Amino acid sequence: MNTSFYIAKRYLFSKSSNNAINIMSLIASGGVIVASAALLIVLSVFAGLKDYSLDFSNFTDPDLKILPLEGKSFQLSEQEWNTLNNIDGVMAVSKIIEERIVIKSENKNLLATLKGVDENYLKVTQIDSMVSKGQWISPESNDVVSGWGISNNLSFGVFNFLKPLTIYVPKPGKGQGSSRTSYFNSEVVTNVGLFNVNENLDNEYIFSNIELARSLLNYKPTQISAMEFKLNPEADEDAIRNSIKMAFPNQFLIKNRAQLNDALFKMLNTENLAVYLIFTLVIIISLFNVIGAIIMMILDKKKSLNTLFNMGAEPKMIKSVFFLQGSLMTILSGIIGIVIGLIIIYSQVKLEWVMLTPEFPYPVKLELMNIVVVIVTIFGLGIIASKLASQRITKDLIKTAA
Repeated sequence: MNTSFYIAKRYLFSKSSNNAINIMSLIASGGVIVASAALLIVLSVFAGLKDYSLDFSNFTDPDLKILPLEGKSFQLSEQEWNTLNNIDGVMAVSKIIEERIVIKSENKNLLATLKGVDENYLKVTQIDSMVSKGQWISPESNDVVSGWGISNNLSFGVFNFLKPLTIYVPKPGKGQGSSRTSYFNSEVVTNVGLFNVNENLDNEYIFSNIELARSLLNYKPTQISAMEFKLNPEADEDAIRNSIKMAFPNQFLIKNRAQLNDALFKMLNTENLAVYLIFTLVIIISLFNVIGAIIMMILDKKKSLNTLFNMGAEPKMIKSVFFLQGSLMTILSGIIGIVIGLIIIYSQVKLEWVMLTPEFPYPVKLELMNIVVVIVTIFGLGIIASKLASQRITKDLIKTAA
């Protein structure tokens, strides 16, 4: 193996007498360099975009949320409320009432989701920091805060008392009166703020006090739709989940932030996998150049191979020479490509030379796992390509050079 490795190094770093082979080797090496650098950069870009997309959920979603296993609501007594608040690792708990509603502004109607929140909600999330116009709702008022999408669709603004909003919720039961309005509970509200998070939330949610939501839905004082938790940074999420399950067996569905955004996570992971497979295909295509360069080198070195054979070298040993040569070419080219990719990623993080908007740089994030994925992909495919190329060497091929 030492002899094969020595000869492989000589063949790799020495120039061939045939200039076409030198050019083909450079092209093959350059293809691997570009492909490995591109794969690392793209994976880092997707990691940055994933963090960028999920950053917004840190402002709007709780660490944990509990929902009823059956139905839309559940009863929570004062004793049960105190039990949840006293769980070790829980910083704050907020009661939530959530329901689909109809919003009317002048002659326009829109379906949306009303989320009634209590005074602890701003301790659980940072949604008030996403209010880009106006202010957050005041306690014990008919104020609401809407998404920009809802505001644009219904053409209302902030503190527009000449354009009051009316919220309608269907009453439970059937046949309650002859007029259309008797089928709905309604409240006239004032929009005091507009939040801007993302397109889905901006077009879907409107926030109010929990008392307003309770009045609209005819809920009892102890009746709510969900509870949201803020945990201590060092808290053990699994331990808190187990504490809730022990205190309330078979009553609640418990979700963390990732589970609340499972559709977004699935979409980002699917896109990441698709891009990885596409660039892996590009790497495979570039490795055909490596196979071609090795085969050309074999044909160019036929006389040398015959000399080695006559000196006692077995065909297996000669195959290992070109297998090692191809593997070394791929590994060295892959390392150079990874280094170039790291330089580009680091310069983007520090210098922000590619901008997504005039104020916001294109997000990239360097992760160790992505580097490992690139190394395994390049080295693994390179070794396979080198093995395929070295199989061209046979005893008959060596003897024809005599």
